[in-house]
Amino acid sequence: MQSAGAREPASEGADARNAQGVQVVLPGGSGVQHNYFAGRRPVSWPHLVGVIPPRADGYQHRAVFTVLADNFRVRRVPVQVIAGLGGVGKTQLAAELARRMRVEAALDLVVWVSVLSRAGVVSAYAQAATDLVLGPDSQDPDQAAVRFLSWLGSTGKSWLVVLDDVASAADMRALWPPEHPNGHTIVTTRRRDAELLAGRELVGVAEFTEREAIDYLVGKLPAGLTDDVGGVAADLGRLPLALGHAAAYMRDQELTCTAYRRRFADRRRRLSGLFPEESELFDHAAKTVATTWSLSVEAADRVAPTGVARPLLELASVLDSNGMPETLFATEAALGYAARGPAALNEDDARDGLRALHRFHLVAHDAGLVRVHALVQRAVREELPEQRLAAVAVSAADALACLWPDVDVDARFAQLLRANGVTLYRVVADQLWANASVAHPVLSRLVRGFGDAAMLSDAIAWARDIGDAAHRVLGAGHRDTMAFRNQLAMWLGDAGQVDEAIAELERLVAEVAATLGPDDPNTLDARQNLGYQRGHAGDPAAAASELAEVLVDCQRVLGPDDWRSLNLADQLAFWLGKSGDAAGAVALLRETLPRVVRTCGPEHRTTLSVRGNLAWWVAESGQVSEGVAALREVVADTVRVLGAEHRDVSVLRNNLAYWQGRSGDIAGAVAALEELLLERLRVFGPDHRDSHATRNGLAELYLESGDPAAAIAHLEVVLASRRQVFGDDHSETWDTRYRLACARGDLGETVQAVEELAAVLDARERLLGADHRETDRTRQSLAHWRAR
Repeated sequence: MQSAGAREPASEGADARNAQGVQVVLPGGSGVQHNYFAGRRPVSWPHLVGVIPPRADGYQHRAVFTVLADNFRVRRVPVQVIAGLGGVGKTQLAAELARRMRVEAALDLVVWVSVLSRAGVVSAYAQAATDLVLGPDSQDPDQAAVRFLSWLGSTGKSWLVVLDDVASAADMRALWPPEHPNGHTIVTTRRRDAELLAGRELVGVAEFTEREAIDYLVGKLPAGLTDDVGGVAADLGRLPLALGHAAAYMRDQELTCTAYRRRFADRRRRLSGLFPEESELFDHAAKTVATTWSLSVEAADRVAPTGVARPLLELASVLDSNGMPETLFATEAALGYAARGPAALNEDDARDGLRALHRFHLVAHDAGLVRVHALVQRAVREELPEQRLAAVAVSAADALACLWPDVDVDARFAQLLRANGVTLYRVVADQLWANASVAHPVLSRLVRGFGDAAMLSDAIAWARDIGDAAHRVLGAGHRDTMAFRNQLAMWLGDAGQVDEAIAELERLVAEVAATLGPDDPNTLDARQNLGYQRGHAGDPAAAASELAEVLVDCQRVLGPDDWRSLNLADQLAFWLGKSGDAAGAVALLRETLPRVVRTCGPEHRTTLSVRGNLAWWVAESGQVSEGVAALREVVADTVRVLGAEHRDVSVLRNNLAYWQGRSGDIAGAVAALEELLLERLRVFGPDHRDSHATRNGLAELYLESGDPAAAIAHLEVVLASRRQVFGDDHSETWDTRYRLACARGDLGETVQAVEELAAVLDARERLLGADHRETDRTRQSLAHWRAR
């Protein structure tokens, strides 16, 4: 490497030893001093060896630079390692620091080494030795490098050595500049090996901040192209190198940010078509982002266990960039993909492969999570042949399905799995459906995951999306297509769109029975869902009647101890009780409980549901203290099994507080429900049926405690929400209007109570019939307030 940079005049007071030679102590402990004269040409100070990369056009000041400069000026840190993903701007930071400190700290010597290999470092050191120590007569490069390092350790000159892009700690063995009061070393690297970092100050460099990225693009682009710089920054993950390439491309093509984002979002376009050609790069970038990372991937794949890092990164390329569970890569599906042959891999191999990727900043592996920059993911995917991408998609889906429990116990882990499922489907849906004869199980689990978390709008949207794809690929009569339609109807009903759910289920029941037969499990599932939705539509008697018929058929086809039969019995008991037959509900649940314990186990979710349902109807049948005691036990057991944040726990807590109030502890019940209401509003929002249920329970308790105004405040919120969700003529809307009318009567507003109850009675006679128990209750309440 040739020395570069203008020769500057020697400064006054230069080291007098320069004119007489330099004393150098060779390493090895001999203590022998050597003088080097040999016709060496005079050295001008300050001196530069190597070429400091010029400042990039549009150079953006970054907060991390302040850290680097303070370490240099104030803390006097001898060695700083600037580490980060390829493309985050490590070299530009080091170059800016070298330029600034050369002037500000009046450095006598700056040596810039582009570390391509160990031989490159030796060559750069030998050049420095030629300039400073040996003179123009060349000697053995290794010996010259040793003499240069010795000179650094003994000189009175102030110096900075920058080792740019160190690819391996092995390349630097015995070549590290010595720690010296007058010396500083800056290292840039994509690696974070323990050997590289030991005893050195690590300064991690991430992407631009949002503000830095926006300012950078505004500075790079003509004003007419900057209509959405924030969107471009977000799309490119605020990666400096990618932003520079994108800005060049936009300027060349005269594209606005909005137009560029449209092209970037088009997955048919490759990154190579969204950045300039390598020969056209500017800002002194030597490589494209894809080339930058491919070198790191190749190096990581050579780390033991050899050949594991690349396939693990390929799996990570189709999952959520913000976080994947480490355990996903240790599943049988992931290990099988990584092995790509008969050689068996284990959990330790997967972890070692992830650590290899981590060492090269291709992933961040920390606290059980794996994160990858979204552009790295896209670059990796685009290098995969179609057949291999399909194998990646299926393997990642298999791994995710294996990791996903049947019941989401840990809310945070469930959120992590949902996010990965969404990303998987968004980026490789075509590969998951390609040549498929069935829908991958992870797709149904994804939809159910949103529904179980009460994220009903998401559950509905994904059920529609995936159901439409199943219809298109598998056909209308395929059982998986019909199963997605059944899921869609279930979540529509839970979201309050009961009429639409019932209409869809009536069509589905007819179609699935005709296609698959009346005894097919899909047919039984659709019939069960239809009965359940009729109950939510305000007709519990019809729900109980339909579910009783389905239960007979289910027990006949699947057996009385099948989990679906047991779950159906639990559901039938609920609607029996709601229709007024609490004793029948208790009897059915007492019969079902031993079977569900025997079949599913004492801690299964269905077992806990049957116990909670039984406790409620025992209390409803008049044995309140027994019901409360049973509810306390099942709440404790459900918290232990499913966790305190599970929705089943929330339902049981609501039920326990209700009966606690009915047993006489109104103050304790109100406190429990007020606390639960805050949690439900935070988790489910104000329009969810669970939030309504808690407000209704509070209203009842406030009425019993003689505070109708507080009851009315809650009921008015519920009424406004139900009108918005269900409409004015829905049974649940009329139920809330009934409760609100009675509360107004208790507050003394009897005229308004009578007018409202008369309207509710007309509606219930029309919707439920003149003999329905809710109609009769309304009639009695109206007579009561008329008499008042």
